[in-house]
Amino acid sequence: MKKNIVTLLLLFFLFSCEQLIEVEDISNETLVVLAPSDNISIDSDFINFSWVGLEFAETYHLQIAKPNFDVTQQIVEDTLIASTNFIKNLPSGNYQWRIKAKNFGYETPYITQNLTIED
Repeated sequence: MKKNIVTLLLLFFLFSCEQLIEVEDISNETLVVLAPSDNISIDSDFINFSWVGLEFAETYHLQIAKPNFDVTQQIVEDTLIASTNFIKNLPSGNYQWRIKAKNFGYETPYITQNLTIED
């Protein structure tokens, strides 16, 4: 009888631990960008980058390049954040920014947007 109880407790413990370490696969999910829209021109220095969060994402990897990621003169920002928005002061010029969601085991593809800051 003791052996059966110990076996049941052990199985319960193992099943519970498996549930704790299981990570949701978000690699096929797509982030939805709220702002700034792709190919937009803005006449403000402070830009609020925002997107819709994913349920199982832990962080978001945001990168901003000048003028773009194919011909990069400068990586203006490269950061991991837990929130779904980021405010950055950018001087006038052409930029490209991208965002992807990450969790312990998976990440989404980047969503890339173009942005022009006017004088």
